Amino acid sequence: MRKKVNWILDADVSGFFDNLSHEWMVKFIEHRVADRRILRLTQKWLRAGVTEEGKCSKTEIGTPQGAVASPLLANIYLHYAFDLWVKHWRKHQAAGDVTVVRYADDIVAGFENRADAGRFLHEWKERLQKFGLQLHPDKTRLIEFGRHAAENRKQRGEDKPEVFHFLGFTHMCGKTRKTGRFIVTRKTIRKRLSAKLSELKEELRRRWHQPVAEVGKWLKSVVQGYFNHHAVPGNMDSLNSFRAQVIWRWYRAIRRRSRRDSMTWERFWLLVD
Repeated sequence: MRKKVNWILDADVSGFFDNLSHEWMVKFIEHRVADRRILRLTQKWLRAGVTEEGKCSKTEIGTPQGAVASPLLANIYLHYAFDLWVKHWRKHQAAGDVTVVRYADDIVAGFENRADAGRFLHEWKERLQKFGLQLHPDKTRLIEFGRHAAENRKQRGEDKPEVFHFLGFTHMCGKTRKTGRFIVTRKTIRKRLSAKLSELKEELRRRWHQPVAEVGKWLKSVVQGYFNHHAVPGNMDSLNSFRAQVIWRWYRAIRRRSRRDSMTWERFWLLVD
């Protein structure tokens, strides 16, 4: 909202953790670390393999998702393969402003000029190929986005600006109610909300016979954790929906525990409070 962004490149590196080059990874670490023990340990992490259904398979390329060292190794890899290149490209190639946000392998880039965005995308694809990576053809797209997007698209007879997903949120062009000033509004991705509720339903079944107070304490931590990440301005509807769905699922679970069906809403709200 504070930068000169008129175009958004919503990019997805296809199978990043599965295609990370061990050879390049070791070279990147050697650039800063001289201790051979650290290098040997890193190579052991990379070659540790994956165990599925009792069978262990070695990894000749990539790093297992969920492994302790994977997030650290991923950031080191992309620091050299992407971050330093972007810094140089912005300074020597771009005609307008370029804003880049990266969280692990999730990347969003904002451009002042469309020509910069197209040239950046083309050169970035070539850059990634050098390190054994590529952009997902269906999940990488350039969209018009920013303070002038809605007006420009309206003049051309087009619909509202497209939205993009990043870090669990859907980002949309919006305006403040009082002043009409441009803002970026964020809402929880609908699929993420549904998936979280489905996960909660299955966990409630596993906790079927636990004491009500214990389940209530656990649900409090679930709601609190969800709010800690998703409580951003403009996302109140999603938060209220999640909390209401948690309450409803807990109520149904409690009523199904007893054939007498004695739990009323009046009694239940005391538990909710």
